[in-house]
Amino acid sequence: MNANPSLVSARVNGKVYPRSLVELEDAAFWLVSTNAGKRLALLATHNSPFLVQFLGESSELADGQVLLLCPLDAANGRALRAALPNLQPVPLGLAPSTGFGDRLGLATPGHVRALRTTLQAHPALQMAPIFAQQSIREMGRTVRSPEQVLADATFGAFEEGWRAPLGADADHLKTPADIDRCAAAGFTFFTIDPGAFVDGTASGASGVMIEHKVANLPWNVLDSSPADLKQRLTGRVVDLGETKLELGGAQVLEAAAKYGAAVAHIVRMYRHLASKGIPCELEVSVDETETHTTPVEHVYIASELKRLGVQWVSLAPRFVGRFEKGVDYIGDLAELAEDLRLHAAVACALGPYKLSLHSGSDKFSVYPLAAQATGGLLHLKTAGTSYLEALRTLAQVEPGLFRKLLALGIERYPLDRASYHVSAKLSRVPEPSLALKDADLPGLLDQFDARQVLHVTFGSALERYGREIQAVLRFHEEEYAQSLERHFVRHLEGLARKA
Repeated sequence: MNANPSLVSARVNGKVYPRSLVELEDAAFWLVSTNAGKRLALLATHNSPFLVQFLGESSELADGQVLLLCPLDAANGRALRAALPNLQPVPLGLAPSTGFGDRLGLATPGHVRALRTTLQAHPALQMAPIFAQQSIREMGRTVRSPEQVLADATFGAFEEGWRAPLGADADHLKTPADIDRCAAAGFTFFTIDPGAFVDGTASGASGVMIEHKVANLPWNVLDSSPADLKQRLTGRVVDLGETKLELGGAQVLEAAAKYGAAVAHIVRMYRHLASKGIPCELEVSVDETETHTTPVEHVYIASELKRLGVQWVSLAPRFVGRFEKGVDYIGDLAELAEDLRLHAAVACALGPYKLSLHSGSDKFSVYPLAAQATGGLLHLKTAGTSYLEALRTLAQVEPGLFRKLLALGIERYPLDRASYHVSAKLSRVPEPSLALKDADLPGLLDQFDARQVLHVTFGSALERYGREIQAVLRFHEEEYAQSLERHFVRHLEGLARKA
């Protein structure tokens, strides 16, 4: 079909997104803006089967063709993925990958631009994208369903003409019901979060206490016993390349006391997911704990999961130092480099599988170290930084609204910070008074404390001002996309320098 989107879109007085145009035998698809918002335009012959697969307002054209203008909802997102299979999420395997979280449903075009720009500048870099990535916790706070998250990413990737494979990450899942919701929506990457089952008090506990904790593990799920565990892992030597790691009996028991219940939970979740028989891959996440994961503990987790038949593509340990939300790494970089090297060596020896960096956004000092340590067997996970770039755009184009968000953030931070690893102090956050000039507002997104306060109070901000935020960003979509592109190029180029 020889479609002319500009002529057709003139009928609705709309802007065409030229990268989105896809022509099939008897139909053409593209995005267009209308007075009612963005729509998927479908131009087809009157007998095209696509016309019954999409829902929208139809109009007959003079040449016998039909124009359908479809809202960007979950149903039309499913239909578009069926029509254009390149938009259907797939397992990405061991390819280096980045997850681009989007709390507003508006960020994917900027994410695509950043990835395209970086790949063009660094042809040797391999990077597969996950544009649909959201945790169950974030879905609750943003009042978005898994179907909506996937639809927003689908239309965003379509808008920018992304044609290569992509994934979809159902992040930090805690229950089988979480898996059910996300599997039904079409996600392909499932991040299991057993944090509630990690016993941090085991680290450094007495021998008697360790023995007690180990004895009370769910051995029926683990299909083993304390005696079998000791015999199986005590004295094991793992070749880490430059070094060899020998597991002592006390280390094995402490690792089991700390992570044994978490391993059992992962096994239960994995078996529930595997029973669905869908194309998918698993990530194991033990990063949201107070104590870091030692290489011996990593060996314990991976060995036990492997023994119990779990297959996974990436694992997120709790690294040394602090990976706080929205800011660069806090800690000794030399110590982190060695920790990354050891964990990457364990992943190579017992896998291979990718190491995953959670709370990975804005860790600019870490990216070259991680790329070098893993040799590309790496998954980077970002989330709230795209929301912060949205606030930067608001600070530039709608300072009055930004001041309201800052005031609300200061009010809500003591409560909203509870589920996050952050250390911002309210005493260091400027008050949104008139003494703070409009020109100074964007700079607050570069200030440690203000940045974290705004980051973790996103749920409160969207609950009170969500419609206003969405309206401003939709009107200034180009400014937001450009801000995201600049910001994420910095992330991805950090990986390219050592990849």
